[in-house]
Amino acid sequence: MFERVKENWRVLLLVVVVLGATVALFAPQFAPETAPGESAENATQGMTNLQYGLDLAGGTRIRAPLVGYTATGVDFAGETPTQVASDVAAELEGVSTREVDAVLGDDGSGTGGSDGIGAVEVTATSVSETEFREAMDASGYGYEGIRSGVTGETRDAAIEVIQGKINEAGLSGGSVQQVQSITGEYFILVEVPGQGRQDVIDLLEERGTVEIAIAYPDPNATDGTARTDGILVQDDFENIGTASRREAGSGAYVPVSVVNEAPEGERSPAVRFQDAAVEYGVASASGGARCNYDLETNSLGESSDSCLLLVVDGEVVNAFGMDDGLARSMASGGWADSGNFRLTTTSFADAQTISINLRAGALPAELDISGQGTSSTISATQGENFRLYSAIAGIFAVFAVAGVVFLRYREPKVALPMIVTALAEVYALLGFAALVGYPLELAVIAGFIAVVGTGVDDLVIIADEVMSEGEVNSRTVFDSRFRRAFWVIGAAAATTIVAMSPLMVLSLGDLSGFAIFTILGVLIGVLITRPAYGDILRRLLTVR
Repeated sequence: MFERVKENWRVLLLVVVVLGATVALFAPQFAPETAPGESAENATQGMTNLQYGLDLAGGTRIRAPLVGYTATGVDFAGETPTQVASDVAAELEGVSTREVDAVLGDDGSGTGGSDGIGAVEVTATSVSETEFREAMDASGYGYEGIRSGVTGETRDAAIEVIQGKINEAGLSGGSVQQVQSITGEYFILVEVPGQGRQDVIDLLEERGTVEIAIAYPDPNATDGTARTDGILVQDDFENIGTASRREAGSGAYVPVSVVNEAPEGERSPAVRFQDAAVEYGVASASGGARCNYDLETNSLGESSDSCLLLVVDGEVVNAFGMDDGLARSMASGGWADSGNFRLTTTSFADAQTISINLRAGALPAELDISGQGTSSTISATQGENFRLYSAIAGIFAVFAVAGVVFLRYREPKVALPMIVTALAEVYALLGFAALVGYPLELAVIAGFIAVVGTGVDDLVIIADEVMSEGEVNSRTVFDSRFRRAFWVIGAAAATTIVAMSPLMVLSLGDLSGFAIFTILGVLIGVLITRPAYGDILRRLLTVR
């Protein structure tokens, strides 16, 4: 028994892969998540767990740039990014520091830069390129040039915000990515199956509610923890910086500033926050609070001081203490004059999440949908037609290949395993798509058809090489001929992978899906299906 398993382990591996693909395709555990109010049948879009992209399900595609201008190669002259952004914003009339951002160590393209050199961007729609250039000149910071568009970090933040909106809405198959035109412009490409154009625009413009509250020890509370109403809301922040790594040591932070102006007779948000921090024990003359907050139970831990809470749409997503210097500044009443402080975290990823949450789901820059942007909508009926035509094309390709193979060999024992092996390869790819939730597009279907063609080509090479010199009278002879064929197949596979790799990694939209599944199909073929076909052919052709 062990010897038979050892001899046929490649075939058994292929069987295991097919069974795994079956589980991924049909098991309810791998079904796409349903949107609120959506039935499971609609979410899975059929009997399988496959998700369909815009081309095959219908929906809306929006391709638009982020509005803004970026000064590249800016010499920060030893100033912090927050100070640089504040200085430039001061030179722009009617523009708040929330609409100006500075990124140290970046040239504006997201590829990095030298120390002390960075980029400054303005995202206010009212600012022209000429006005921004004049503001940069007036601020005194040297720079190389001004270009249209925003920094790479802002594009990444926008993508994360939009993807979060899509995921929160439960829109299976929705995707967002960054693409670049031939002229070098960057665009955000949003695809949401099953949704109309206006629904997608409303989703992109929707804002959540964000507030800073305080949790403090209260013996009268049921769990010993009481929570204030929102001390600060998103409109109370004058500036929300991007996540930054700490200059010394580990961890990261998000620089923010609170509005310190208010109508006569009212307290400014900065003063209200300062007074509340002192009143509830977050800040005192002796130092700051040491926070130990349990996000699961929404309660203060043992020996915990009061905590600042970041609350998004009513849910506490993070908790903070306060360092001693900031606490003493608040206790003395001087902090409200500037309103600047940092929300510190232990990881850069957490800081990025906090920066996005503080923006309340709003994009860091406006999408120019009505200007340079383009949008298209595919109806659900048209998507169903595309699915039908794709299935017909796939079936036709299989029958065409099968017919040619049978005409070539006229031996079922050679041709039939060849067709079954090629189909198993496509079936495994479908299982992978269902497992990772990759939405099927027309380009992906084209990749499947390409895999069928290249796969059968390789199997024909194996059959021809094995049968070219007459009868196979021993296993040794078969193995020798098979190895010669496999070297040819391996070289062809390597060529295909190298040729397709640029399409996979570059921002080329649907072509990425075509390249990914073509490369994956080649790898499955070389590592699993071709060796399995060799074992099957050896058993059928070797004279015993």
